Amino acid sequence: MQITGAELVVRALLEEQVDTLFAYPGGQAIDLFDALYGVEEIQVILPRHEQGLIHAADGYARSTGKVGVCLVTSGPGATNLVTGIATANYDSVPLVCFTGQVPTHLIGNDAFQEVDIVGITRSICKYAVTVRRREDLATIIKKAFYIARSGKPGVVVVDLPKDIQQAMGSGDYPAQVDVRGYKPNTSVHVGQLKKALECLKTAKCPVFLLGGGVNIAHANREMTRLAEKTGIPVITTIMGKGAIPTNHPLYVGNLGIHGSYAANTAISECDVLFSIGVRFNDRITGKVNEFAKGATIIHVDIDPASISRNIAVDIPIVADAKNAIAALLERTAEYDFADWQKQIDTWKQVHSLIPMQSSAAGVTPLNIIQEINRVFERAIIATDVGQNQLWTTQFLELTDEKQMLTSGGLGTMGYGLPAALGAKLGNPDKNVIAICGDGGIQMNIQELATAVVYELPVVICIFNNGYLGNVRQWQEMFFHKRYSSTCLRYRKGCPVTCNKPSECCPAYTPDFIRLAESYGAKGIRVRRAEEIKHALQEAKNTEKVPTVIEFVIEREENVLPIVPPGNSLSDMILGDADNG
Repeated sequence: MQITGAELVVRALLEEQVDTLFAYPGGQAIDLFDALYGVEEIQVILPRHEQGLIHAADGYARSTGKVGVCLVTSGPGATNLVTGIATANYDSVPLVCFTGQVPTHLIGNDAFQEVDIVGITRSICKYAVTVRRREDLATIIKKAFYIARSGKPGVVVVDLPKDIQQAMGSGDYPAQVDVRGYKPNTSVHVGQLKKALECLKTAKCPVFLLGGGVNIAHANREMTRLAEKTGIPVITTIMGKGAIPTNHPLYVGNLGIHGSYAANTAISECDVLFSIGVRFNDRITGKVNEFAKGATIIHVDIDPASISRNIAVDIPIVADAKNAIAALLERTAEYDFADWQKQIDTWKQVHSLIPMQSSAAGVTPLNIIQEINRVFERAIIATDVGQNQLWTTQFLELTDEKQMLTSGGLGTMGYGLPAALGAKLGNPDKNVIAICGDGGIQMNIQELATAVVYELPVVICIFNNGYLGNVRQWQEMFFHKRYSSTCLRYRKGCPVTCNKPSECCPAYTPDFIRLAESYGAKGIRVRRAEEIKHALQEAKNTEKVPTVIEFVIEREENVLPIVPPGNSLSDMILGDADNG
């Protein structure tokens, strides 16, 4: 039976068991939307902006483990996906993005709303392709889903010219596909594994360093068992947080420029660094030639290109994280690293994260997040980017019942709210919280409408300090308090060189509570510590509508500790008094 290309796309989505499609219509995609009309098996979600759309698909994919799927039109519809494509691809999130395109005979003629989206995105996605022949359509879509989810997951862009959507052809969809030259390795090289285990036999101060690869492989329970069997302390990157429960006695903390004192010091002092699913980017290494300089470094990663790219390793193991951890569980011995663990525990106690915060009482990020830990036992927490993200990664407790979603590699402001909506759509039975700054929330705040119309009772926590806080902190610490373009309470009449917030500052724009209510959401403003728990409980008990909670926090609250740029991990500023 002959069907149109658009109808074949819908059939392919059904064959790939896609139940949620994040989509925004337009002229070059209208045939696809017509084919979707009345298809009850696929819930089509219409966000309010394409960037919000792809972040929502990203949050859906991260929280469910499924491939996220989005559909937009050509031109600005396609280019509005670019930031979201890079965000997801950096963090190895499986997405398939369909974009409408002008008819093939017009490609290259500067037709209305024509862009070379394949050329634009080729360097920021896993694979991008324009379908040029109707007979290739089914195979290309099958390849897209296979490439997106296999090996190191990532984003695939499929560009669909309008004439291909309209052309008649076979309705057959392949059950499997072979991609020439693409054979991701998931098995474990036993010889390399044995070398790694030999290192552990003579180690005195080893650590596991776990990155996002462990979470992507859903190897959390196996990793917890491995840590317990070996007795090796566990440190995580921001993306690796949750690889083992954060309340586990072997968990040390996050590593990096805002990592804990104990984690950064343990990395600097260890003799074996066993890393799994880590990219070793500059945010975690600090000064590269000082990073774990006395350690034998073992690196397990599914992507061979990631190994020794930033940090030279001694024992490379190319493998899927879950398979490698399972193989280690079978072969490893039990060790005694009690003295090393005792030393780490001392560092944790002497330089705890909690006393480093500038204010112990009031509406502080610490108090807010600790209350979130208590109120929500089973939840998904999506963060935006900035100080709100860093405080969350420092203080949020993650267990088997809690998951954190955040933009790690690209650091995309505006990610938190739409990602939370995607997570709620994929996990309707779980509480979903978005933690955002007052700057980041405004980058995709239009998605409050999406939350309202789809009756998504997400809890949106806005940490409002009136600044682009992360940049302001750097300006305070490293640029002599020259607060350039970071004050969000600035008005035209303000002094150009103001760097001291006061009660005389103009009122904040917008009024988040009135704005939330104008969308049909609930709005709560919290100014006192005793109001935090009540606001969160009220939001948790609210059904069918989102709740915006604006937490008015200290304007110059800083994230500590911090490693100054260009320094080693051992050179930490632990408190405001340390800032020279």
